[in-house]
Amino acid sequence: MSLGKVSREIRDQIMLIGLDRADKRNAFDSHMIQDLSLALTEYENDPELRCAVIFAHGDHFTAGLDLVELQPKISEGIFNFAEEQINPWGTAGRHRSKPVVVAVQGICYTAGVELMLNADVVIASENTVFGQLEVLRGIMPFGGATVRFVQAAGWQKAMPYLLTGKTFDAKTADQLNLISEIVENGQQLQRAIEIAKDICISAPLAVRALLASATDAVTQGQTAAFEKMNSYLMPLFESQDAQEGVRAMLEKRPPQFKGQ
Repeated sequence: MSLGKVSREIRDQIMLIGLDRADKRNAFDSHMIQDLSLALTEYENDPELRCAVIFAHGDHFTAGLDLVELQPKISEGIFNFAEEQINPWGTAGRHRSKPVVVAVQGICYTAGVELMLNADVVIASENTVFGQLEVLRGIMPFGGATVRFVQAAGWQKAMPYLLTGKTFDAKTADQLNLISEIVENGQQLQRAIEIAKDICISAPLAVRALLASATDAVTQGQTAAFEKMNSYLMPLFESQDAQEGVRAMLEKRPPQFKGQ
């Protein structure tokens, strides 16, 4: 059986991370889970990188978890990452602070849906088929769907899919607010990279502060988010990038942000 891994490619300030177990429809085994965590940690720790794009080699994003390989290992804590590692699903442990764009196509099941729900932008090929199938396997979603799917779609829209494991197409995913855009088949990675390039133009300190504030609102509520907003905002006003933003505006040129 092939062991799962992820590919890595650096394009300027973008890190491309590719699920690379195409012969198994990119099903997550323990090896690919660990390697994805390591790749995202490399991205998080590199100050030169401003956006990551997660995609998949082959025809399918992922068939979900390889339960045959994983089941005997789950009790050992296969989803308990080292303290310094990023949790790709963001359910516990170290959380990333920089943006991630995900491009999906073909089959996108269970952990794949939950992986994209933990991203900031999701581009879906029009042929994508989504499914949160856990209840049909005798378990429940544990990568964030019970929270993020419901937050995105609302209780009454989410539960028919979570409680039955029924699959749905890209148009339905868009209606459920689970994805950002639908593109023609084969265009999902190109579009994701385009958006990543646009993100890289923005001031990186401002992007991280924005993500932190928005995350506060989702996880702690709007009152807590408003109370913490100045703690993110004031350092930005004192940054070199804020000065550069004003200069660029006055000089009518694109800003050149350095993350300082």
